[in-house]
Amino acid sequence: MNTLNLLEPDKIDIGGIELIDFPSFLELLLRFTLNMTVILILVRWLYYSTTRRKDYLFTYILISTLIFLLCYLLASVKLQIGFALGLFAIFGIIRYRTSSIPIKEMTYLFLIIGVSIINSLADTKTSVAEVLFTNFIIILITFGLEKIWLLKNELSKTIIYEKIDLIKPEDHQQLIADLEKRTGIKKINRVEVGKIDFLKDTCTLKIFYYVSGALLDTISQVEPDKVNDDDDDD
Repeated sequence: MNTLNLLEPDKIDIGGIELIDFPSFLELLLRFTLNMTVILILVRWLYYSTTRRKDYLFTYILISTLIFLLCYLLASVKLQIGFALGLFAIFGIIRYRTSSIPIKEMTYLFLIIGVSIINSLADTKTSVAEVLFTNFIIILITFGLEKIWLLKNELSKTIIYEKIDLIKPEDHQQLIADLEKRTGIKKINRVEVGKIDFLKDTCTLKIFYYVSGALLDTISQVEPDKVNDDDDDD
């Protein structure tokens, strides 16, 4: 005979099927709020403000939500560390077939997976202070790298250049000045000389320059794969 159990103030079940466990549900809400707050700081504020990649922003938030809920709801399986590391490895080696994932985007993918697993699987033996400190230190390190140390973003363009007499080391400043004038780029950071064709008197040059702010936003929307970080040059 099915019965509605309202005697226990913390639980409601019908016929032995638990509808809601208020303490557990409250814990889920608190953990999810903490996790989503940290993820939004990492990917919406730190990552997106630098790269302006809406496609990865979409992916990171959904993957984080999925990983968190999956780990939290399946924590009763008691696999714990092995379970967490297994998920971390599986999702960490994902490569989308439409395009390869740049090293920075892959790092953020590891970051949001790791944060979600930490926030979902931290048990009662781990204090709230330890969980908060872990999240805080991750945000602090990411902020330091993204906003202080690696603030600038470097773009590159490959061009065919006909004034091969200017590629000599002693004429480097003249080469930079000519390229800035002809391309409209205010300041070229560096130039790499590629293939030289003496028959046609041309050479391939790869120019690098820094951009930020609104200009970066415009460029990343038109040519998202052209935006690179200082340490992500090919």
